[in-house]
Amino acid sequence: MQKKTGDASNRIKKFNSELKREISDIIYRKLKNPAISGIVSVMDVDTSKDLSHAKVYISVFATDESKKKATIDAIIEDAKKIRKELSAVVRARTVPELHFIVDGSMEYGDKMDKLFIKISEGEKS
Repeated sequence: MQKKTGDASNRIKKFNSELKREISDIIYRKLKNPAISGIVSVMDVDTSKDLSHAKVYISVFATDESKKKATIDAIIEDAKKIRKELSAVVRARTVPELHFIVDGSMEYGDKMDKLFIKISEGEKS
């Protein structure tokens, strides 16, 4: 009996969802890096088909750009620690190598919201 390709993609989607949840939990509860400040959101996880690599899209809200950059750098530096913590909680033979990528969609959305507000205020005048 041949496996359906949909089964494999569903399995990867579930795995991505589990990784997203667990990585978020590890960043908030288990990493004790003082450089991590602000609000860190794991927006998405995209795992390769062979499960050897995972792109982890993160968004960071901090009071200023230097704190935001320091937080992002600290998370990238702690990728191996996060992977090790994942190996203890994820039910998989191997845990993928993590590649953190800054997701700017929240900032973009915020910028667009402000532009729409300006436009609508201009129309009312």
